[in-house]
Amino acid sequence: MVGDTRMDAADREIKICCATFYQSDLVRMLFGDVFHPGGLGLTRHLGERIELGSGVQVLDVACGRGTSAVHLAERFGCQVTGLDYGAGNVAAAEAHAAEIGVTHLTAFRRGDAEGLPFEDGAFDAVISECSFCTFPDKATAAAEMARVLRPGGRLGLTDMTVSGPLPDEIQSLLAWVACVAGAGRPEDYVATLRTAGFVDFVVEDQQDALLDMVGDVRRKLLGVELAAGLGNLNLGGLDLEEGKRLAHQAVDLIRAGTVGYTLVTAKKE
Repeated sequence: MVGDTRMDAADREIKICCATFYQSDLVRMLFGDVFHPGGLGLTRHLGERIELGSGVQVLDVACGRGTSAVHLAERFGCQVTGLDYGAGNVAAAEAHAAEIGVTHLTAFRRGDAEGLPFEDGAFDAVISECSFCTFPDKATAAAEMARVLRPGGRLGLTDMTVSGPLPDEIQSLLAWVACVAGAGRPEDYVATLRTAGFVDFVVEDQQDALLDMVGDVRRKLLGVELAAGLGNLNLGGLDLEEGKRLAHQAVDLIRAGTVGYTLVTAKKE
């Protein structure tokens, strides 16, 4: 159908834009190597919540540059497979694993969360940090995560949430890659995951981690603005003023409780 073709094209555009955006040097300047609130401390907490340990087979969906995957492998001794839509991220993840010395515990490949290239029941645990909300078809992504988990396997997500209407200016492609426009309420995520076959949910509010991250980005944006003004940085077409407005508005939305950050764990039936 024509409508379906157009939707597929729009979904691909979002995925490509997200992957390209997160591979850029400018984003690394703003976020460092860990692009999600709470940093590796929250990643470690997530690993503890889903009981990672030696020999556990873990899939990290939308693994980015592999920072979390490498950290979990090093910290818990688990076998981590990282999947990302961006080829540049996969290459960077492999290099990072080699640098840290955990290539024997990690593997990385390019792929789509809505069509995971793995056999049924291949993993003991699946994680996805600050990425579930960017998947255009969340129901399919949730079903795929359930499919590749063994019965009783564990799921761990950390992600953006919204609990009310967002201002019109937030509804843009930039907001997709900033993990806002595709976010839902925590109960929406739980409902989607429950339909996919998950049970035993635990939900934790991680709003403070989000506030800390946005505050840090706002400070770094001032540095980016100064570097660009001195001609020392190519913004690559990024609208810096829009970025500053979005960051300022994000703080107001977080403090009002409209935008938040949540950790969700569950088990496959």
